[in-house]
Parts: sequence; structure tokens; C-alpha cells
Amino acid sequence: MNSLPRSFYAQDTVKVAKGLLGKKLVRKVGNQRLSGIITETEAYRHQDDPASHAFRRKTERNRAMFEEVGRAYVYFTYGMYFCFNVVAKNPKVEAGAVLIRSIQPEKGIEIMKKNRGKTDGENLTNGPAKLTQALSITKKQYGVDLTRESNLFISEGLVKHGKIIASPRIGIKTGLDNLWNFKIQIN
Repeated sequence: MNSLPRSFYAQDTVKVAKGLLGKKLVRKVGNQRLSGIITETEAYRHQDDPASHAFRRKTERNRAMFEEVGRAYVYFTYGMYFCFNVVAKNPKVEAGAVLIRSIQPEKGIEIMKKNRGKTDGENLTNGPAKLTQALSITKKQYGVDLTRESNLFISEGLVKHGKIIASPRIGIKTGLDNLWNFKIQIN
């Protein structure tokens, strides 16, 4: 299973957000491998996107968005949850990232349930905080190189998937005219 190359992430953030649908997110914890197919993403750009963490300026929190593509940008929100993003942007643009909002679990489902404190698979990884809890993604993964097969990476997944559904991003107050939330359904 090969990780996606850095060149995949070095293109327009919106294009990468769509391109990540159907890819496989892999997390290794100890000798356990957890994985799932990416089913929902959101694009966040730079100065043309008032909903982006990078809209105003570079800070310690968002610095990954301004750095090398193909790296993890993990942030803490609402004082209790982590969210996992992939740095992705055209080389001519200063900042950008794709929020991974949801995966369809494939391997390590029992461990994901344990990590979430759940007994069934319903709604296990269908939200950014649920996903990070299930896969044990924390601030420790900030800046991880996702283009290498390490403890966190993204690889090829489905050869074909269903239609991409675009809608406004979730939980934001500005930039609602940008239909940069992308979803697929997997049968």
C-alpha cells in the first residue's frame, strides 16, 4: 500500500478535496492498523476564503497550512476535540488545507469502537471529531508527513466511487457561498 505522492497535494485545494474522496486513510497504533475510505472532505484556502484559519495571517496554530504540502494539520476545537487536515495548495498559493470530515471504516473497527467508547459501528467515524477519536489522532500527529508510510498516511483506495455531492461547509458563518464540502456514498 503506497502513500499518495507529495505532487498529489501540490494542486488547488478544492481539487485535492475532491480527489481525496475514495482514498484510504491509514493509522498505525502500535502493531494495529486502522483504516477507512474517505467519504467527506472540506477545502479551506487562504486569502480568498474568510472561513479558513489562514485567512488573516500565519499563527502558531495554523502554521502547517503555510508549509509543505502533504503534511498533517491537526488542531484542537471547542476545548475538547481534534480535527485532522491535510495541507494541500497550489505552489503559487500561500496556504491551504483539506479537512477530513468522515471515513467509512475498513480495518480495526473493534479498536475504533473501543477508542470511541461505543459498542456498535453506527456513526463511528462520520464527523471530524469522531474520526480523530476513533483513529487516536491528536496534536502529536501535527506536521506528520503523510506522503510516507508512517503511523499516519493516505493511500489509493477505491478505483471508482459514486457521484460527488458538493454543498456549503459545515459549522462556519462566512464563506457559505463556496460549495467546498464534498461527499460520496459507498455501497
